[in-house]
Amino acid sequence: MGDISARISGLGRGLPERIVTNDELSTFVDTSDEWIRSRTGIAQRRFVGEGESTGSMAIAAAREALAWAGVAPEDVGLVIVATSTPDYQVFPSTACAVQDALGLKNAGAYDLEAACSGFVYGLINATQFIANGAYEHVLVIGADTLSRWLDFADRTVCVLFGDGAGAAVVSATDEPGGLVSFVLGADGSGGKHLLVPSGGSRRPPTSDTVAGNEHAIRMNGAQVYRFSTTTPGEALQRTAKKAGVALADLDLIVAHQANDRILNTVAHNLDLPETLFYSNVERYANTSAASVPLALYDACAEGRIRDGALLGMLGFGAGLTWATAIWRWHGVNRGS
Repeated sequence: MGDISARISGLGRGLPERIVTNDELSTFVDTSDEWIRSRTGIAQRRFVGEGESTGSMAIAAAREALAWAGVAPEDVGLVIVATSTPDYQVFPSTACAVQDALGLKNAGAYDLEAACSGFVYGLINATQFIANGAYEHVLVIGADTLSRWLDFADRTVCVLFGDGAGAAVVSATDEPGGLVSFVLGADGSGGKHLLVPSGGSRRPPTSDTVAGNEHAIRMNGAQVYRFSTTTPGEALQRTAKKAGVALADLDLIVAHQANDRILNTVAHNLDLPETLFYSNVERYANTSAASVPLALYDACAEGRIRDGALLGMLGFGAGLTWATAIWRWHGVNRGS
């Protein structure tokens, strides 16, 4: 076998049954379909119900991805779950729940927390394990249940988010392709702009934090928008330069689905057509770590990604974090 590279051999998704339209949201939030669509491009989102969680969605997505890839459970060497909303606050990890539910008896498992950048971080992690020969198949999942952390009195935030999971099986191959280049970045000084104030070891939950509604997402919208429309795009430019390609050479850019306004602004700032950025935010809203794999899944199903395609991947979110990659696509040729 020659040089080992990594390919995405299968994709899967896990979505809650409940679809919440803008019109339904407006029955308990001071908003409207027109207000949400005009500012975000979002028409609906999914919310978990009783018995559903980050873990249950991750398991469903992983099961489909393994079936798509034709990879047996015993052949998976590692499970990485990117999430900010694990099933349990401290332990066990959601990755361990996936490992157990799917009978991945030979797999290690860990959670990765990089917010909306998490799946791209996890994908890059997986390629390193593949490239050094440690594993033949790594399961990478992005999953979040953000509806459980929303303040429905804050219409500037609660309308943006939804729940979901997306999974990818990353497999070793001697065919050229896969990860061409990447950039990982963080700016912890911006952590205060997008956070859940309480519930961790710094400010553990108490009756006062609950009464003060400190367990909901808080966002400085202006600062997050400024970051999202500049830093990730600049990182993608550096990633393309490392790969020796121009951004105009990309066949598709699959970015974190924050909202259409952000994606369109990034496209404008990079002097690229808006159509180069895939978008399914209308259907799912912002699903955090799940957004990039869900976009990959839908883009494949719609025939937007063909063998040999050169993709840009772009994650960005709380932390603040960002992760960009240039990826030569091969090996996934079916959708649903």
